Amino acid sequence: MSAGTYTPKPGAAPLPRMIGAQAVLETKMLLRNGEQLLLTVVIPTLLLVLFSSVDIVDTGDGKAVDFLAPGILALAVMSTAFTGQAIATGFERRYGVLKRLAASPLPRWGLMTAKTLSVLVTEILQVILLTVIAFALGWSPEGNPFAVLLLLVLGTAAFSGIGLLMAGTLKAEATLAAANLVFLLLLIGGGVVVPLDKFPEAAQNVLGLLPIAALSGGLRDVLQDGAMMPWGDALILAVWAVLGLGAAARFFRWE
Repeated sequence: MSAGTYTPKPGAAPLPRMIGAQAVLETKMLLRNGEQLLLTVVIPTLLLVLFSSVDIVDTGDGKAVDFLAPGILALAVMSTAFTGQAIATGFERRYGVLKRLAASPLPRWGLMTAKTLSVLVTEILQVILLTVIAFALGWSPEGNPFAVLLLLVLGTAAFSGIGLLMAGTLKAEATLAAANLVFLLLLIGGGVVVPLDKFPEAAQNVLGLLPIAALSGGLRDVLQDGAMMPWGDALILAVWAVLGLGAAARFFRWE
């Protein structure tokens, strides 16, 4: 045994390893949380199966699943990037977890990167599950996969910014209530299961500017109608992403 074999080597691990380890931890905590699992997996799955199998809402011509699947994919993104992340981050802030992590070798932007990676991993699992179920229900998607990917990324950025802004400025209990309320309101009025043309024309103009409406509408244009790229919806999501992430970076309080 050579000298120095067991000599301590203090210091932080390489940054990519720290971010990766934190991302794995964040993903495990997210998937083990019963309430988050309900929001991210159970509710979107039940809505997809129920509204595709029972004629409750008039979704227009064609199979109901062709209309519903893109909206449910948008709902899955919102449930993870916005609702789930806002609630989890809000309570981490309340219990002092973020304050302690901010004092660790992992920089604050690294922590946010790890949280973002956790959201993306969870969304990949959601999309795979919902796609399999939709295919089993007879879904026949069309369109450009790149356009779908771009819309999902923009939607994730938009909802993540709003969620972090809420978690970093409100108390944990207020974040919990507000995030669930917003989730419910956007589920009803965001074009997820009820077409926007069922609302009054004045309301349609306002609802169409919401990120969930832009994401569900854009995905529907691509996957149901075969559009190449709905640039109008992509622009709305990009604006929400810039405003949300910018405001979160400016006003987020770590304790």
